[in-house]
Amino acid sequence: MKMPDSLADVSLSVLLGRFASRTPTPGGGAAAPLVGALASALAHMVVNYSIGKKSLADHEADLTGAAGRLERARSTLLELAEADAEAYASLNDAFKMARDDPARAERIRSAAAAAIIPPRATMATCIDLLRMLERLATMTNRQLASDLRIAAVLAEAAVRASAENVRVNLPMLGDGKEPEALAGECERSVAEAQERSGRVRQST
Repeated sequence: MKMPDSLADVSLSVLLGRFASRTPTPGGGAAAPLVGALASALAHMVVNYSIGKKSLADHEADLTGAAGRLERARSTLLELAEADAEAYASLNDAFKMARDDPARAERIRSAAAAAIIPPRATMATCIDLLRMLERLATMTNRQLASDLRIAAVLAEAAVRASAENVRVNLPMLGDGKEPEALAGECERSVAEAQERSGRVRQST
């Protein structure tokens, strides 16, 4: 049976069609890292327009380094979109198990724990992206300032969306300190994303 093309390899029209379809995946979990990847790509464009500009010659080395990091971030986020879709598919399969199956509860808990991994990684990657955008705000082409601001807005949105994707799975982890710790992590990540995004928008 032919496997569907990865989210990164289909046209935008096909991609949106997949999100709109009545299928478990892709959904909000995959959407968050894709938004983050778009933020990274937009910031990369700003950097590419800044490299080689005489007025920014003093920042050439930093800009070149940023270009590489942004490309890696984009690649990572695309991989996380695929990983999230796969993790949710496993969780969906666990929910389909017979309710009287003694293995069902543990299978759901295990699948929920696995489903939390991609959005946590997306939050961390996009926080790092926002930190980079703060630095880039002072060393990039001013004519593309609005593009950098939009990249910051998108990166913040990706963090917020990923936090929602973590939170929705917390009740399935059962009792204990882990759900509380993860909820706190989400709250801190969203607060940091909001603060850093705001600083990028104010400084460009």
